[in-house]
Amino acid sequence: MADFAIQRRTMVDNQIRTVDVTDHGVLAAFLTVGRESFVPAALEDLAYLDRPVDFGGGRRMMQPAQLAKLVQLAAPRAGEKALLIGGASGYTAAILADIGAKVTMVEENPDLAARAAATLAGSGVEVVAGPLAAGAPAGAPYDLVLFDGAIEEMPEAVLAQVGEGGRAVFVQGAGNSALAMVSVRSSGRISSRAAFNLPGHLLPGFAKPAAFAL
Repeated sequence: MADFAIQRRTMVDNQIRTVDVTDHGVLAAFLTVGRESFVPAALEDLAYLDRPVDFGGGRRMMQPAQLAKLVQLAAPRAGEKALLIGGASGYTAAILADIGAKVTMVEENPDLAARAAATLAGSGVEVVAGPLAAGAPAGAPYDLVLFDGAIEEMPEAVLAQVGEGGRAVFVQGAGNSALAMVSVRSSGRISSRAAFNLPGHLLPGFAKPAAFAL
């Protein structure tokens, strides 16, 4: 049987630390949360490879280093209300919860939502099954809104759920030229900045409408 604790340590040392992830809380969460619990059973022994995990239907779990960089950028803090958009099987939600955030996760794929709810039972994470682009307005406002995948357009419905002084963190664009972004609400206005390049795989429903051309 695989020793997943050793594999987690190797993942953190050889994948995550090497991309300048230095936040102690983030590193501790990736050492603690068992990634193998959130992948299909047939892929458990491959859970800690430096690659995304494919769930089918265009959905995937980010590879560890990319996700760790995004979580570090999001800078979740203990006690904060965090909304996770597109949490798939729940791994990112578990990472945020381990850091101490109060997490609401939205997933529109019913099979993934059911799996996440079962795996995260007892963790304090609330799993909402519903359209990703709607967010979870019942729990708004949030200190942090994190997209567990890339988007091309930010829905106003989700942006409206970012509280005063809060931030939305996401990957904008698809492919290797995508950018990790932070949007902050201050005095009722949103300001955005690009942080670094991060490969993006689009979440369903967040692509720009195709432009009409003659």
